[in-house]
Amino acid sequence: MRGTRAQTNTGRKEGVNLNKQQKQKKETTIDSYYSPNGTEGERSANDKPEIPANWIQAVEELKTQLREAEDNWEKNLKIKISHLETEALELKQENSVLKAKIIQLENEAKEMKDEAKEMKDEIKRMKDNLQRNSDQKEKDDQKAKDEIQSLRTRVKQLESSDLTRQQDTIRQNKKNEKIEENVKHLIHKTDDLENRSRRDNLRIIGLPEDHDKRKSLDIILEEIIQENCPEILEQEGKVEIERIHRSPPVFNPQLTTPRNVIAKFKNNQIKEQVLQAAKKKPFRYHGNMVRITQDLSASTLKDRKAWNMIFQKARELGLQPRIKYPSKLTIFLQGKVWSFNTTEEFQAFINKRPDLNRKFEVQPQNSRESSKGN
Repeated sequence: MRGTRAQTNTGRKEGVNLNKQQKQKKETTIDSYYSPNGTEGERSANDKPEIPANWIQAVEELKTQLREAEDNWEKNLKIKISHLETEALELKQENSVLKAKIIQLENEAKEMKDEAKEMKDEIKRMKDNLQRNSDQKEKDDQKAKDEIQSLRTRVKQLESSDLTRQQDTIRQNKKNEKIEENVKHLIHKTDDLENRSRRDNLRIIGLPEDHDKRKSLDIILEEIIQENCPEILEQEGKVEIERIHRSPPVFNPQLTTPRNVIAKFKNNQIKEQVLQAAKKKPFRYHGNMVRITQDLSASTLKDRKAWNMIFQKARELGLQPRIKYPSKLTIFLQGKVWSFNTTEEFQAFINKRPDLNRKFEVQPQNSRESSKGN
């Protein structure tokens, strides 16, 4: 747009100079024609025929009008030049604002990288703490066994020691329960941190493997966006991808389905716009259906997968099911929204409603908590 303005301003100046030269040429021709001392090729004072006085007066009036028109034209030209200079100044100011925005975006990208690094370090610390807690739990368990054995020996000797043993066992059980609760909390915290580190990622499902043999994955992703939601590219321009790859990285020829593609966007707002567009309509690429979802940790994806059968049945029954972060199922029933953290909670809910239970007839899949208990 700035280039077009510059070209327009240049064209205006050239047109103004051309008109000025033409007017000067015309004025010179008229002056020289009626001048007593004409140049070469013009009539001399002796050869000039009698010119009526009214003609001479008309010519003088015409020359006066031409001078006035030239003065007005010069004034308008100065005004236009002033306007053009003002526009040029505004363009410089806009350029400065854009440069400041670019610097701001670069700083934000740097901050996001630093934040991701801090999250990775936090995850590492959490894992180390989890390992230490696990080792401590084993030591505590061994200590509890030793204490129980000691109490059994003392029971044979002293009948009164039975109460002490029971109290020690209760305390140890409470400690064990507390440790288990801490472990569950740490696991949940680790999953949450991993999911947050993936918040700028999108997972592309169903993209055939042969496409990225001809083109790079970042170009393919931009073509997918151009084909399905071009308004994002019109608003934001080029989509900047920090990194993009197949997952898993090694191709397995025995698999019948293509590997997923993980893309990390530099701009979280563009990622959210693409994700929202993918929720509204199915995406296609060269005739193939592709699905775009938020990239999540493996444990969160496993928990969400446990809802597949229930989710499908709830959709068939018109219950408007939704999976909310991280893996919570919500349905709309009797004018109210119901939320469930595990499939066991959902099964207990429909067991209290025989009419709904008959419609579902779905065996609950084990969630991560129940599978760990088994």
